[in-house]
Amino acid sequence: MKKQSTGFTNPFRPGAGHMPPYLAGRQPQQDEFKRLLDQNVILENLVLTGLRGVGKTVLLETFRPLAQEKGWYWAGTDLSESASINEENLATRILTDVAIATSSIIVGVQESQSIGFVGAGDVSEVRLNYTLLRYVYENAPGLVSDKLKAVLELVAGKLPGDCRGIVFAYDEAQNMSDHAGKDQHPLSLLLDVFQSLQKKGVPFMLALTGLPTLFPKLVEARTYAERMFRVIILDQLDEEACKDAITIPIEQSGCPVHPSEQSVQAVTDVSGGYPYFVQFICREAYDVWARDPNTTVPLKEILQKLDTDFFAGRWAKATDRQRDLMIIISALPNSDGEFTVQEIVETSSTLSGKPFSNSHVNQMLSALSDAGLIFKNRHGRYSFAVPLLARFIRRQENLAETG
Repeated sequence: MKKQSTGFTNPFRPGAGHMPPYLAGRQPQQDEFKRLLDQNVILENLVLTGLRGVGKTVLLETFRPLAQEKGWYWAGTDLSESASINEENLATRILTDVAIATSSIIVGVQESQSIGFVGAGDVSEVRLNYTLLRYVYENAPGLVSDKLKAVLELVAGKLPGDCRGIVFAYDEAQNMSDHAGKDQHPLSLLLDVFQSLQKKGVPFMLALTGLPTLFPKLVEARTYAERMFRVIILDQLDEEACKDAITIPIEQSGCPVHPSEQSVQAVTDVSGGYPYFVQFICREAYDVWARDPNTTVPLKEILQKLDTDFFAGRWAKATDRQRDLMIIISALPNSDGEFTVQEIVETSSTLSGKPFSNSHVNQMLSALSDAGLIFKNRHGRYSFAVPLLARFIRRQENLAETG
């Protein structure tokens, strides 16, 4: 193995939504999205869901060129909580996004009086931009949903012949919620508007990504959402894909650093197949390899940095008693998967000096869910919302015991 040449750039890019140098193991999901794009009438929209760190944002970004190659326009952004705090905000978000995609479309001309030349008119193009869309919205009768439908139907009627439709792609869509107490239902509005348009044959497709809480929220808002969406659950990379994510960026970049098979296997095992962790560990390991190609991966030190950078802030959100509960969960053999209240209660009776009752566990799981540390699926089972959190907790327990 050769030493790194001066100034060679580390190819690995850990970060929120940063495109990796090589996207491994996601061809089946891309193929499924292509299938959805081939619909003549939109019967299925997309929900892409999974834990943080599995690469949802990155994969959604790779869908954009796939859609554009098939003649679709692309509109969308991250859905912040402020965008869905009320129906008007959500409508403004959609108008803004669709205007970016359609502002180059000319829908007519208008004659305006030229300043200083009475009687002389200038002819200007009327484009399908935000100004026009907002004008149509403000002057359409009815509720927010009626106004939004009027705008989107206008847009659909003005699309050029070579346009298949528009994909409305929203990341972090789990931030959307209805607020019954304030008589605001932005999530229901989104579903109602698109279902209505699609029933009329309008080629507008939703592509929503978010945490595992997203799809249950959609179904809770409108039961027909279960039939509106094709749900793709993004899991960890399998072993082969994980190794590709480690080795191919090095090979493609002509990198002089070539980790051993043992090092690649070690990174694969420790990362759990989560793309973010692969990028994080490889970026740290690469700098070590570049200094000394014969050095094995310093996993202990890298994990300490990962714990500080990724896990510690999330762990700090929990109270001492909530941490006690999560320590018990981390001791379950299925802690990296799904677990039940009863399993937690039974384990707490043997591991804890202060066992948890069923009602106490339910209350604390609800609080941990609000804190983004636990989520409940539709079948009443729970999982950690943070990938490999159980391993982090066990490392903290080992440190406490040895300390």
